[in-house]
Amino acid sequence: MPFFPDLPPPLNKALLLGILLVIGGVLGAAAQRLRMPAVFGYALAGFVVGPLALDLPVRPLLAEARVIVDIAVGLVLFELGRRLDLRWLRRDPSLWVAALAESALSFAGAAAALIALGFPPIQAAVAAAIGIATSPAVVWLVASDAHAQGQVTDRALNLVAVNTLLAFLLTTMLVAMVHLEYRAGWLTVVLHPLYLLFGSLAIGVAIGFALPYAASAMTRRTDVHFVLIVAAVLIAVGLATALRLSVFIALLSAGATARNIPRRFALMEFDLGGGARVLYILLFVITGAQAAWPVLQTAGWAAVIYVLARTAGKWLGVMVSAPLSPLPWRQSACLGLALMPMSGMALLLMHDIGMRYPQFGQELASVLLAAIVVFELAGPLALHWALRLAGDVKS
Repeated sequence: MPFFPDLPPPLNKALLLGILLVIGGVLGAAAQRLRMPAVFGYALAGFVVGPLALDLPVRPLLAEARVIVDIAVGLVLFELGRRLDLRWLRRDPSLWVAALAESALSFAGAAAALIALGFPPIQAAVAAAIGIATSPAVVWLVASDAHAQGQVTDRALNLVAVNTLLAFLLTTMLVAMVHLEYRAGWLTVVLHPLYLLFGSLAIGVAIGFALPYAASAMTRRTDVHFVLIVAAVLIAVGLATALRLSVFIALLSAGATARNIPRRFALMEFDLGGGARVLYILLFVITGAQAAWPVLQTAGWAAVIYVLARTAGKWLGVMVSAPLSPLPWRQSACLGLALMPMSGMALLLMHDIGMRYPQFGQELASVLLAAIVVFELAGPLALHWALRLAGDVKS
């Protein structure tokens, strides 16, 4: 047997991931040099390595590298949950009103648009529920990179935490309707959504309670607390995956629990750091690389209408609640625009439903994918511009 390798050597997963990191990092740095968010460059890298230029075999990585994606999303969701200040929400009910209004209007607008385009009501409802979630990763990274500070930034992070939780809860409840659509047994229809919801919450709350106590018993060094948080995220991802629960609900509830227990057990603030950014670059590049021109062409005007309906619902929901908010009208308008980025987790949620029912919403998946293409490119730019216009980013 010859010991020399085949030429050219095969493109294995490690080499492919390294190439994705290089391209994502380079385009992210180039975007920042042009005074654009680095996230825009990461997303653009996905389209470059996928359908537009290099045509590398990236699409299977969404399934094969799912654990990497779950950990990356999990870190963001945990930190987002820590931003969910329940005391602030109790003091300022306008936040609740804004969260419920923008979630309800974006859901109603997107669902109505898809039904008008001929999609079955259950598929339209699932797509609209997924679209409620603003991308936690985009909002967190854009705000962090721009060093944004102010009422619009803080309110946006809290609204993202609430609408992401609402999206997961509603999508979980709609799973029961999907089971009915495919004539599953009543035991599955009733128990599966309840198991997903309460099982995921149980994991998250338990980890959220245990983590600050463990941190307080050790040290107040930021690096040690960061290691504990990464360990907690890995445990939550592992448990939720093994038990077939929602990684996303578990991590978001863990962060919210850790934030809102007595302050003497508070975890120290930390920067997500370069190690975590590696995961985020891979997350955006892999997500962007799922796009293919045939899929985008199939979606056509349906994706455009979905994008417009969801964006209008988000903005109008914030503006409807603006009279109750202490923010001036201009900042309220910026806050509504800041909620534009749509979560790439839509792909993961559709993937999870498709694993059980492969025939569910194949055409709908192309619409969501095309919408994510638009939101991953336009969303970070709109968010960055909104934070600057609101005065949260200092030039």
